[in-house]
Amino acid sequence: MTVFSAFSDEEILTFLKQQVTDGTVTTDPQTLRQQSFNGNATGGEGGLARAFVEVGSVADIQGVLKTARKFHLAVVPQTTATSTVVGSDGMTGAIILSTRKMNRILEISKDDSLAVVQPGVVNGDLDQAARKQGLFYAPDPGSKPFSSIGGNVSTNAGGMSTVRYGATKDNVLGLKAVLADGRTISLGGRTLKQAFGYDLTQLFVGSEGTLGIIYEVTVKLLPIPLGQSIMGMAFFENMGKLAKGVAAIRMSGVNPTMLEALDGNTVVALDRYEKTHYAENSGAMLIFRLDGSSDKNVQVLQDLLTKYDGQHIQVTADAQQQADLEQLRRDMLPAVFAGRNHLMEDMALPLSQLAPMMDYLQDLSQRLGVMIYTAGHAGDGNVHPTFVWDKAEDQVPAAVLEALRQAFRKTLELGGTISGEHAVGMMKNQWNNPELGDNVDYLQHQIKTLFDPMNILNPKRKID
Repeated sequence: MTVFSAFSDEEILTFLKQQVTDGTVTTDPQTLRQQSFNGNATGGEGGLARAFVEVGSVADIQGVLKTARKFHLAVVPQTTATSTVVGSDGMTGAIILSTRKMNRILEISKDDSLAVVQPGVVNGDLDQAARKQGLFYAPDPGSKPFSSIGGNVSTNAGGMSTVRYGATKDNVLGLKAVLADGRTISLGGRTLKQAFGYDLTQLFVGSEGTLGIIYEVTVKLLPIPLGQSIMGMAFFENMGKLAKGVAAIRMSGVNPTMLEALDGNTVVALDRYEKTHYAENSGAMLIFRLDGSSDKNVQVLQDLLTKYDGQHIQVTADAQQQADLEQLRRDMLPAVFAGRNHLMEDMALPLSQLAPMMDYLQDLSQRLGVMIYTAGHAGDGNVHPTFVWDKAEDQVPAAVLEALRQAFRKTLELGGTISGEHAVGMMKNQWNNPELGDNVDYLQHQIKTLFDPMNILNPKRKID
């Protein structure tokens, strides 16, 4: 079909450049390819953007959105582009709106226990700045050293300490955003409680850039716990037994900061990657941490690990050994991904259903002949099974797709969600109806239409 465009590319780009006065507009093919395809999601679909805009101000954001409305273009919000679900990759003909240069920490208030930051501030940088004042920023996704606060808010990122301190949504007090029509809004504030009006702050957290462009975030900071921090590891026969031990620890009152699980396949991969020998101990590994712990808490934890058949239990208060254990956990992904194609998933289960899900994944792997490496934040029921296959295969094998489909259905059957902390993007947007049901699925689209009637903000992401 022949399409007669009302405007040429040159006219569109000329208008766009006139609207962006504090940032930059880039259109060279190399930059567009680099920013349009982040390579974090094997088999993900994206497209080459028309322009890459690094905004420097709220006025620039408004200018990009004005351009998008005038020419009916999609806008893809982006900061450090670490999405694993094709949530911030380019779209054909779209404008990528990057806020990575809006990266200033505007305020750290010790009196109010909060920080005010621009979206491009890196999570780890904020945490380090807060620690200089005796505070810390709790959310710690695996991408902490390089992912941004803006991206964390857009996806409601979790992490290893979610079991104690919650996910990003539990640490956001307020935010400011530009709506699709150019209006600016200020949501929430600086108070720890707020009960006035509908909670639009939480609506924006996890919205994946589909409702507005966030340009400022106010987050909670916490005092660094007093007392000794300890970390350690224990080994179990399998993930099912590990999950039962984790459930007991959760209910014991010791209040762990970290309960990270790695199955036998993952431990073998880590041994290969780190030149260690952990796989000789057993079929699953638990890495744990207690902050501000007492001798009694440590003893209760060790007793429970022993009661639930934990073996080779090691506990350390040494700072370097703890850092090595944290790095071991962070090295899990490169160890599993090394030399293979992969799809890493992100289900979350009710705590009582974690053990059955672990057993199910092991059975699924054997039944379909698909290699699955399972790890996750066991303390909050978040499971990250990684499905891998030979690097020589360009397409996702049919057996892997079937394994994913069955794993998703089992998750929903057990009362869980297929996206605990990685968001939806384009990888899982076809599962809105199975997870949410007819009425809520329809309501989601109504909310999107209210905020973005022209559907220019990250279309096809979050909801299909």
